[in-house]
Amino acid sequence: MSFLPPNFGQLPPEESDYATSRFVILPVPFERTTSYGKGTANGPAAIVRASQSMELYDEELGAEIAAHGIATLPPFLPESFGMEAAIAEIRAEARTHIAAGKRLLVLGGEHSLTLGPVRAAADLHGEIGVVQFDAHADLREEYEGTPYSHASVMRRVVEDGHPTLAIGIRSLSRPEADFARERRLDIVWGHELAAFGPEALAARLERLPERIYLTFDIDYFDPALVPATGTPEPGGGHWYPTLALLRELFRRKRVVAMDLVELAPFGPLPASDFLAAKLAYKCMGYWAEGERRAG
Repeated sequence: MSFLPPNFGQLPPEESDYATSRFVILPVPFERTTSYGKGTANGPAAIVRASQSMELYDEELGAEIAAHGIATLPPFLPESFGMEAAIAEIRAEARTHIAAGKRLLVLGGEHSLTLGPVRAAADLHGEIGVVQFDAHADLREEYEGTPYSHASVMRRVVEDGHPTLAIGIRSLSRPEADFARERRLDIVWGHELAAFGPEALAARLERLPERIYLTFDIDYFDPALVPATGTPEPGGGHWYPTLALLRELFRRKRVVAMDLVELAPFGPLPASDFLAAKLAYKCMGYWAEGERRAG
């Protein structure tokens, strides 16, 4: 029986050792505030499992991104019961790896966890902007009794003082719309995606700081592509146009960390898991390309 390494991409030790890897995958199977479909706690394992059946040569970039090294950490679950303390634990864990000079990719888990690595990135880099790919605004003051809900995560990010750019939004409450208007938040609405390409993105990125944290909620995609998410919304992004936007982001800005959240795997239909794994790998490829261009 052959041994299958329990890591992203099924990589051998020389391509997955923490000390020598440029990229670090941190699985965070954190799920406490999901409000419709459940199962995001199973997302990280499903993404890693799908990645082990993924070809590692990227035909667009003409390279094997795994050659840069991709270390996969053990799953991290906060011990604290309270949401604020749990987010603080995730923040501390993320800060350790960003401080070590790694390009950190957090796999969730529900979207509430994003606040931890965003704060970790700000601890170490100072001024950062946050780019959000998402179906939902996530700007509620609180939801179901907690200000640390998945539905409130971007409200906390904005209140922390980080400039944001949200892409693909097509679901929000009236108070969220009022808050976005009052704060003049930059939002690319879902119905605008078809006409929103790399040149338009480049213009919007000029308003943000040089260093960026990227948060990617998988429900950004049209549910025809990704049905396995807790709250799928009609409309949304498609594969190649989204890759073009991501490549432009990594070309234009210095991404300091990122997350990929809200996959809720549905066993009989693994296509969503595979898309998420491929998306993570594409982002690492664009990350490496962007840093090479920047010198």
